Amino acid sequence: MAHSQTPAARERIAALDVIRGFALCGILVANVIPIAHTGPPQAVDPGSGNGNPLQDLFVDHRFFPIFAFLFGVGFALLLDSAGNRTPRPRLVLLRRLAVLLVAGLAHFFLLWQGDILSTYAVVGIVVLLPASWLPRWLTGCLSGAFLVAAVLLSDGRFTLVAALFLLGLTLVRYGVIARIEDSTGVPALLLLVFTVLAVPAVWLQLNVSSFTFSSSLAGLLTAGAYVCGLLVLLRTPLQGALRTLFAPLGRMALTNYLTATVLVLVLSRVIPGRPDDWPFGKVLLVAVAILATQWLWSTLWLRHFRFGPLEWLWRWATWLRRPPLQLPAVPRRGAPARTP
Repeated sequence: MAHSQTPAARERIAALDVIRGFALCGILVANVIPIAHTGPPQAVDPGSGNGNPLQDLFVDHRFFPIFAFLFGVGFALLLDSAGNRTPRPRLVLLRRLAVLLVAGLAHFFLLWQGDILSTYAVVGIVVLLPASWLPRWLTGCLSGAFLVAAVLLSDGRFTLVAALFLLGLTLVRYGVIARIEDSTGVPALLLLVFTVLAVPAVWLQLNVSSFTFSSSLAGLLTAGAYVCGLLVLLRTPLQGALRTLFAPLGRMALTNYLTATVLVLVLSRVIPGRPDDWPFGKVLLVAVAILATQWLWSTLWLRHFRFGPLEWLWRWATWLRRPPLQLPAVPRRGAPARTP
């Protein structure tokens, strides 16, 4: 089969950008204190809370799974796209993951030891790439097995990331992601199921400390409820507001994730008080200030450019050729059309 070198770009799935932007907001709220931590360097464990009831209930463990799931989805979509452009699509994906590993290690050693990008890259290379040769039913079974291991054995973020990566890969292969914007009933039903199951899991998390798996279980179920709730809202008149609010952040997720670390570190030096002692209200204010800045930056940038700056560089390194960055100029109303 002949492979086109310059195919038409795949149409973006707007719902994924909205969900990614929403997850980015929650991840920042969860990470403010760990990034600004003034003691010895500390990493972030998705299973550890900060002791604040509101953050434990609504934030911690809730957004990390969404982001990991979306990474698996993005990997599968890019694999499909690369398959139409080159006879060796997995080499393209390997290069993409290698570049992400370098970026993650730089983030880890230079800024913050809670970096997740290097984990994504390693799990992507070790799990996702080999799994891309497996039949879709088997990747689904492996995803379930990893999820059970992550919840019951509290096996850390590598197992959970692997499970969610494989889940994203499987849902793309079964065509679920391609239809994600076409239904209201299915996400509404899943929202009900996730919510009903999350209630006892959250109760266990808050009241029964001997259940070591309760935080991961509650986080996964609540994350599922968040995603399905967003999908339902995207089928209502709120769709436009949600796209305006979250899609710019989601389209520049890599740029915003890395710059958030810098902004938190800067603010932690100028805001009075030890960051470790900040109340949840102050954490929210810091996160909102950063997200508002990033939303404005992302919105203005995407009016003129196709990709965020780091997303563009990542794409360049992935394909080993420079992609167009600037959007084509839109003719002014009343201006004469140009002729060749």
